[in-house]
Amino acid sequence: MRSVGLISFYRSYKMLQTVLLWFRANYVELFGMVFGIVYIFFSIRQNIWLWPIGLITSIFYIVIFFTSKLYADMSLQIYYLVISIYGWIHWLYGKQKSESGELRVLKTSVKSWMTVFAGTTVLSILIAWILKNYTDSPLPWWDAFLTASSIMATWMLAQKYLENWLVWIVVDAISIGVFAYKELYLTCILFLVYTIMAIKGYFEWKKSL
Repeated sequence: MRSVGLISFYRSYKMLQTVLLWFRANYVELFGMVFGIVYIFFSIRQNIWLWPIGLITSIFYIVIFFTSKLYADMSLQIYYLVISIYGWIHWLYGKQKSESGELRVLKTSVKSWMTVFAGTTVLSILIAWILKNYTDSPLPWWDAFLTASSIMATWMLAQKYLENWLVWIVVDAISIGVFAYKELYLTCILFLVYTIMAIKGYFEWKKSL
């Protein structure tokens, strides 16, 4: 009986050791995933705390993407730091407020859609050229497209345009494949959750129009 107990203790110890080693190797990605889920949850609820949470999430993912050589995505996180400050201020002091004092959800105008499409196209070409010529990025065009689309989608979120969620659905779904290729499996789970929550976010925001 004593030997059985020792074997059971040893197995438990080895399992704990394996978990601790895994946590040590992946804790940055794990914390980034947790804060990312909180960020998208606050976005759906139109809670202004999404912006400071977004700042923290971006810091984690700057480290993750630099390590994985996804340089455009890393640069995107720096942009997120800046746009989070802008979005925070705009949601606090923007002019188009509802009766409750919150910034209104708006439909994206034709002019704004043209800005989004033009911005995505120009940025994708520019970023892809930089990645192909000055980095060792393994997926320059996909990296560039996702970065450009995310830049425009975050701008739409800061303006509180309803259709930012439609752009995010496309970006998040494609990102799952890219991160699977880079073996960032926790981030794949995060972006699967993002895709589902982006669908929910669209319908939740649509109710408040």
